[in-house]
Amino acid sequence: MMVRHPMRALLIGVCTLAAASQTAPALAVPGDQPKATWTVAGALHSQTLSDLATAMKGEAFAYASYSLFATQADRQAQSATGKLLRSTAETELNEHLHEAAALAGTVGTNAANLRQAINGETYEHQVMYLGFAAQARKDGDLEAAKLFTEIAADEGRHRDAYRTALKVVTTGSGTIPAPPKADVVSVPAGLPKVKAARTKANLDTAMHGEALAHAKYMLFAAHARKTGNSALARLFEGTAKVELHEHFAGEAVLAGLVRSTRNNLRKAITGENSEATSLYPGFAKRATAVGDISAARYFRDTAADEAKHERAFQRALSRLH
Repeated sequence: MMVRHPMRALLIGVCTLAAASQTAPALAVPGDQPKATWTVAGALHSQTLSDLATAMKGEAFAYASYSLFATQADRQAQSATGKLLRSTAETELNEHLHEAAALAGTVGTNAANLRQAINGETYEHQVMYLGFAAQARKDGDLEAAKLFTEIAADEGRHRDAYRTALKVVTTGSGTIPAPPKADVVSVPAGLPKVKAARTKANLDTAMHGEALAHAKYMLFAAHARKTGNSALARLFEGTAKVELHEHFAGEAVLAGLVRSTRNNLRKAITGENSEATSLYPGFAKRATAVGDISAARYFRDTAADEAKHERAFQRALSRLH
């Protein structure tokens, strides 16, 4: 996983190269076998919940970033590295984030999930993105200001669709809105297209928020489908795609998130090392101290996974030509 940063406000709730040689072997991630389903025994301490929220943020960002890094590896004819990055991204999302969400009780009823989403979209529409746009204009980053303004408008439309869906869910009458269509943005390798440190920091915050929104909406979609509400599932899924493939990707272009595969791996290694040696062990220690044993075990096991990811990325880096 990547190093974590502050991102989407918790209003959205705590509770998404051809091979150099045709015979080149894939780089496997050792130890990434599915674990047993985690369950919560009683209420978790507020600090543990906060740490789980931080974990979810980092895992969502890692998934989104590693997916882009994998595409860049493919462009550079490093197919084995691309496969490694994709498999690691899937572990971060489908294992680590999902386990943290289960422990935190992130997914509730369809109505509760919609209220979470409405709160997050409202904050981003009314406060966060408009504030980022104003700051970017003041700092001379006009392209970022334009993107932030456009995304603010999108988030308002998402909020309105979720409000309509909530009325349908709670009253039993009406129609769930059709899902939005994502305008998919390609993210080539490149330097940042903004100059101000404040704009760069805001892009980082925004990317973390969009990555988490994608991941949570996909969880909400799965719950909606499980409860038989396929229209709501499609709304969550469509919105999740906009958050990842349009908003996150557009911000990644301006931020210069993707570089050469060599540099991408170095960045990933730094993040994995920090989490394996510092972040997750610290979370485990705190959870143990307050008696949140299941959460402590999750943090320890995830730290071990991140150490394995670091070693796999180190091997991949040593094999680059």
